[in-house]
Amino acid sequence: MTALRHPRRPRLLTMLVGMVAGVTAVVLGAVSTIFIAQYRAGMVQSARTTSAQACTQAAVTVARYVRDMNEVMDLVQTSMEYEGAERDEFLRDLLRVRSDVVAVTTYTEDGTLVDCWALGHEPRTEILQNLSFDAQSAAVSDSYVTPPHVETIFEGYYPWVVTIAARLEGEEQAAWVSLDISFSTISEYISSVGIGAHGYCFLMDEEGTIVYHPQQQLIYSGLKSEDTAHLAELGDGTWAEKTVIYSITGIENSTWRVVGVSYVDELVDLSVQAMLRICLAVVVTVLAVVLGAGWLLSRILSRPLAALASAMERFEQDADHFAYEPVAGTREVEELSDSFGHMVHRIQHLMATVREEEVNLRKTELKALQAQINPHFLYNTLDSIAWMCEQGRNTDAVNMVHALARLFRISISKGHELIPIRKELEHAESYLQIQKYRYKNQFSYDFQVDESCLDCLCNKITLQPILENAIAHGLDLMVEPGHIDVEVCRDGQDILFRVRDDGVGMDEEQVRHILHSEPGDRTGIGIKNVNDRLRIYFGEGYGLHIESEPDVGTCVEIRMPQVREGEYETK
Repeated sequence: MTALRHPRRPRLLTMLVGMVAGVTAVVLGAVSTIFIAQYRAGMVQSARTTSAQACTQAAVTVARYVRDMNEVMDLVQTSMEYEGAERDEFLRDLLRVRSDVVAVTTYTEDGTLVDCWALGHEPRTEILQNLSFDAQSAAVSDSYVTPPHVETIFEGYYPWVVTIAARLEGEEQAAWVSLDISFSTISEYISSVGIGAHGYCFLMDEEGTIVYHPQQQLIYSGLKSEDTAHLAELGDGTWAEKTVIYSITGIENSTWRVVGVSYVDELVDLSVQAMLRICLAVVVTVLAVVLGAGWLLSRILSRPLAALASAMERFEQDADHFAYEPVAGTREVEELSDSFGHMVHRIQHLMATVREEEVNLRKTELKALQAQINPHFLYNTLDSIAWMCEQGRNTDAVNMVHALARLFRISISKGHELIPIRKELEHAESYLQIQKYRYKNQFSYDFQVDESCLDCLCNKITLQPILENAIAHGLDLMVEPGHIDVEVCRDGQDILFRVRDDGVGMDEEQVRHILHSEPGDRTGIGIKNVNDRLRIYFGEGYGLHIESEPDVGTCVEIRMPQVREGEYETK
């Protein structure tokens, strides 16, 4: 066959590479340069500025808080110079004016509580632990500030406070005065400071010990951690580490420091907005270019390729009846079209050849399986007929000959593989009649048949090998007479044959041996023959299932689909 030659057309690959390379280089180069420059500049500047401003504002507020605490402490120290009633009146007035002051207490050198001034609350008679007095700090300094803690000297009243303590000079009993100030105000303020969506501030001292953290419960439970040892080594300022920015500011007249923690990816809103405007303009331009190029490519390439792809899909769905029509387009598309046409013709020819070979192979396999039916049955039957004639049992011999004739007439079935179930049952009954003569009525049998199944088709010689196995290997070994039940019924869309006997039965190993015996074995060839024929003809979902129990009996279940005349090939 001479290949068709097409006029030379422009190379599609050259056009496509040139167009895509040009557009991609221009668009990506411009967008990448603008985006990277703007993003980096905006990210760093915005993140540093925002974090530093929030941290500085928080430091100013905390410094004011510390300054107020120191001023109150100065007033309290001055009041210690007054005499009893005058001092009590002054401290009560102070507690009324400064609602954030929870209590004023004095202690001996060893931390024993001397006096306590608090509005509406009296100290416990026995204080197990007093967090407002730090003996270690008192031993090395004339004044100290405790971390925030829960006040424990009152009964049923547990405010969250920070304590300022100072040494008293000239007092006979009291060596220290402490001022317990509510920490709720400053903690609420620190918790409210946000830097971006997830940024926050916290307080620590110069040694890196956390004074207050808005996520303090998570830190105490071990679900969150802060590298305060590293932060304590850093000076005041803004420090960028990977994706986190730390802003550190010391608090005037205090050992506390405010640490602001912010995340780079949350502080780029301004830059992102600028980028969005730039990118929007770029995207509109690119879309316009792509749409124009797409329309052009659609005219040149997409439509012919779509037609070729559609043809391939139709061929995949119905290769037998597919008729291919060549697709016109660029030179490459037309060459693909011609190649596909040749391939379609070749595949259809190969499919026809394979189908014909498969049909012949299946017929050969079926004939080979049918040929495996044990011929000894015929020899033994003829011997029995001859013996009956010699004994003068002519009537029994005639009946046996008639049964044998019916048996072989149904077995031949004019060359059909599938016969009506009615005929298969007649074949099985003829076989059982012959065997009853041969075995001298050592067994009985019974048929239970759903009459709606009689006109359905089944593989011929399906029941006879099963019955032969039941008689020869189940009932023949028994001393007492046995019984065989043959049942035919429907099971959904399938038909079931069940052959039950009350013979000697089998164990699991014998059942597996029967179903997998290869040609040449003396036992079970008929059973395997039936199973193989059913699976070849109807598929792996059909065939035999055997249930047996030694000294109880055996049940062979045969499953096949409901087949009507004309639904399957019968020759």
